[in-house]
Amino acid sequence: MRTNWLRGTTLGVTCGVLSLALMAASPAFAQSAVLRGLDKRTGQSRDFVAPLDKTVKFGTLEITARSCRKAAPEETPEVAIYLEVVDKPVPRRVDEETQRVGMLSGWIFASSPALNALEHATYDVWAIDCRA
Repeated sequence: MRTNWLRGTTLGVTCGVLSLALMAASPAFAQSAVLRGLDKRTGQSRDFVAPLDKTVKFGTLEITARSCRKAAPEETPEVAIYLEVVDKPVPRRVDEETQRVGMLSGWIFASSPALNALEHATYDVWAIDCRA
């Protein structure tokens, strides 16, 4: 009798690991990631493109997409983006130095935004798509 190695794991982690394994087997041709950012103070959201390995700004956040994987069309739809997000707040005084505070370094999934979410008081960022 075969044992079920997935027994005891949460559904979100299982889906994320399986999706990542499927996407790792397929070739990645993405050159940029499409992200959606929400400013919680104003309630405004906007989509923006983050070219791989280039830093883009969203409010006080500096976001660098390192990898963008999209499942093959015949597979279950999934987009996974590896992000590095740094908060670089504006100094309040002239003599105050700007401090970089690391926020997130890891994979975010379009189908499971809460799996590895950005936890910030002012901003939310979600994975939307990969572009060639």
